[in-house]
Amino acid sequence: MDSIWLLGEILMVNLVLSGDNAMVIAMASKNLPEEQRKKAVWWGSAGAVLLRCILTLAAVLLLKIPYIQAGGGILLLWISFKLLLEEEDQIRVSEGSTVWKAIRTILAADFIMSLDNVLAIAGLAKGDLALIVIGIALSIPIVVWGSGIIVGWLHRFPVLIYIGAYILAYTAGEMLLHDAKLGAVLSILLPTMHTLLPVALGVAVVAAGGIKRHTPKAG
Repeated sequence: MDSIWLLGEILMVNLVLSGDNAMVIAMASKNLPEEQRKKAVWWGSAGAVLLRCILTLAAVLLLKIPYIQAGGGILLLWISFKLLLEEEDQIRVSEGSTVWKAIRTILAADFIMSLDNVLAIAGLAKGDLALIVIGIALSIPIVVWGSGIIVGWLHRFPVLIYIGAYILAYTAGEMLLHDAKLGAVLSILLPTMHTLLPVALGVAVVAAGGIKRHTPKAG
């Protein structure tokens, strides 16, 4: 049951974090004829799965180094808050005129935008390579083929973004606790409360992000 729950969390996080990726895929292949568009999407998806598996496995190994996991947790905490901000970084995407150009665009964009996904999956899976591969293999095709639907869902059901942000912040808290060095320090500084850190961070990020998201801009 724990593995099924973790797999569900991985899929949810990928769903929420992949809105930009979905738009890139749609834009990169939209000018191709139907048959070529399907090829570009298929090969782009297969390449993205392989690329993200390699990056995530590398992250799992790096996160075993003292303080690296804590640094990853802090970065993931920022990503979880940034997810709730209205302003999002935009990546310029050239519309592919050939199958190969579209595939290259999809792979390049996925590489650039996969840091948040990679950190989240590495933190959630806790080194379980089977969960990492299954989670990525299932989530990327869903994102690729359902790109338009996913973007619509995120706009129609904002609660999905808040759920994703909470999971990310919670995972960031767990990464801080599990860091070989910082985790020991936190257990000393917060002897009775340190286990509640992930929940506290999740609630704080959702609350702060929600307030920021709905605060009218000056001017």
